[in-house]
Amino acid sequence: MATAKMSKTGAVILPKAVRDAHDLEPGAEFEVIDGGSDITLRLVEGLPEVPKKKLTVEEFLAMRIPYSGPEITDEMINKAILEEANRHGFR
Repeated sequence: MATAKMSKTGAVILPKAVRDAHDLEPGAEFEVIDGGSDITLRLVEGLPEVPKKKLTVEEFLAMRIPYSGPEITDEMINKAILEEANRHGFR
């Protein structure tokens, strides 16, 4: 198990073996999860770039992933949520 120390400025340097194993570069971002006595770092990756300009409605809609399945109604969604809640004992 590798260990790391926090500097006076709050920076934590990950061990070289960990950085190399995950191909981490300077500037890599992590989600910090506070679990009481456990602190977990989760690598943030694959997030899409935020557009630098305002999009028109047409441009935004063109970026959506197309859905070609059957029509899904609000009633179907609500029914599925209630069924799953009941299955887990929530009422």
